[in-house]
Amino acid sequence: MKNKYQKTIYACFIGYIVQAIVNNFVPLLFLTFQDTYGIPLSQITMLVTINFGLQLLVDLISVGFVDRIGYRASMIIAHLFAASGLILLAVLPELLGNPFAGILIAVILYAIGGGLLEVLVSPVVEACPSDHKEQTMSLLHSFYCWGHVAVVLVSTVFFKIFGIENWKVLACIWALIPLINTFLFARVPIASLIEEGEKGLSIKELVRMKIFWIFMLMMMCAGASEQSVSQWASTFAEKGLGVSKIVGDLAGPMAFAILMGSARVFYGKYGEKINLDRFMTGSSILCVISYLCISFIPNPVIGLIGCAVCGLSVGIMWPGTFSKAAASIRKGSTALFAMMALAGDLGCSGGPTVVGMVSSCFDEDLKKGILAAVFFPLFLIFGIWMCKKEKKADTQC
Repeated sequence: MKNKYQKTIYACFIGYIVQAIVNNFVPLLFLTFQDTYGIPLSQITMLVTINFGLQLLVDLISVGFVDRIGYRASMIIAHLFAASGLILLAVLPELLGNPFAGILIAVILYAIGGGLLEVLVSPVVEACPSDHKEQTMSLLHSFYCWGHVAVVLVSTVFFKIFGIENWKVLACIWALIPLINTFLFARVPIASLIEEGEKGLSIKELVRMKIFWIFMLMMMCAGASEQSVSQWASTFAEKGLGVSKIVGDLAGPMAFAILMGSARVFYGKYGEKINLDRFMTGSSILCVISYLCISFIPNPVIGLIGCAVCGLSVGIMWPGTFSKAAASIRKGSTALFAMMALAGDLGCSGGPTVVGMVSSCFDEDLKKGILAAVFFPLFLIFGIWMCKKEKKADTQC
């Protein structure tokens, strides 16, 4: 990596921390929203669906304007939307008189920022000169996990010291991070993903490639496998396992994030010696086992261990699929990364939504909902097998 791009990499690391704040702060407040504002679980499920669903829409729309206005301007816009959403989260519920509407508007704003970040961060890092693209990508995505850990740990300590009723102050504090990173992206150098004189593939060209659809399936399953447990871990620990909020947050989502980040750092360091397909297949099998432990073993300790192990198992899924797609589909450019992010966000939206809907059908039983999500890691294994099959036929994968 050339030294002049090191600050760019650091800014991208922070970008994924912002993404973690956007996706994981509000889920810590689900029960608070229920108790304070009387918002039912069905509407809270809608917040998750809209967050990732809107990110999905932004992923698709971004193909039309990111290359036109440039990565720098797009990065600045993304961070400003994320910051404004977090700030308004603290203001709008009381200001509008309809708490759910206020929360929803804030979610919409920061979801736009999160969707843009999902499209932008990976290609910016991919464009930076590096001899080990897959390892760098895995390390990059680990910062989403460390951001997730920071969100849970700092939020838990804040709530313990100042009380959860002061969550609005914390929302404004978290908003400082995207605001600071806005200034960083205004200054750091940004390399081009496509060589001068070359043209990236369009969406129309991508959709004609069979391998592209295999990667879309894999990305969707990666996002669903990750967020099906991550988004509900805190609520599941409190309601399903009967532990306190502090224990639930620390032993649920934070343990999940630590092990997910550890898996990504591990591959980032030792990736040259590891077969990526085998690592992803083994991780998917472990994910299935963790889902079954959460769903069928009534012991609360085993349930929390299952949540944590799930984090370890999903760590390589998202960055691994990103790396395989970038290596297999040359000249994919913004269109490829945007479509991969779209598929991933579709999974991130669909996974928690399936869990929430199935749980509602079984008297708010989250164990039943998480069991329904076991098909996502199984489909990811199928996608890896299809990719190998395509490799033999076309030597593309």
